[in-house]
Amino acid sequence: MKHIGKIGYVKFRRFFFQFICYISCHKNEYFSLKLNAMCRFNGREIFGSNSNFNGCRVYGKGIIRFGSNFHSAKNLIFLTTYHNYLGEKLPYDETNIVKDIEIGDNVWVGMNVIILGGVTIGEGAIIQAGSVVSRSVPPLAIAGGNPAVPFKFRQEDKYLELKKKELFL
Repeated sequence: MKHIGKIGYVKFRRFFFQFICYISCHKNEYFSLKLNAMCRFNGREIFGSNSNFNGCRVYGKGIIRFGSNFHSAKNLIFLTTYHNYLGEKLPYDETNIVKDIEIGDNVWVGMNVIILGGVTIGEGAIIQAGSVVSRSVPPLAIAGGNPAVPFKFRQEDKYLELKKKELFL
């Protein structure tokens, strides 16, 4: 077997992950995505341009809308379906609650983050590694923790300047 080298292996891996993703969710333009590790989508995602994933998994039947220039680190988890604990049985019944997720443009998500259904992550936000996003995050916020709360904000003038010049990674 011919040695393909590290660069060839990386390109093959990226193609393989994109192909698997394309097969499982063929209705979007998945080849415009950059997938650097295995991603499991539910087929209800809507991607903006230049979406970058380093491994993620979507659990549930909710819709996830990604803005343009989305970037994530490893082990990103989305939960969009919940058990109904207010139902007719204990601890929960057979019905499910489905909630969608909205993610704005230019959002960066760190490693080992869980994003729950029903939240909106505003444009330009950064989510710190290890966070659980159970509430909406405002635009340009840097949020972290469990539950993730904003602890700092990006400089708006600098952000708008870079956005105007279209300096995207």
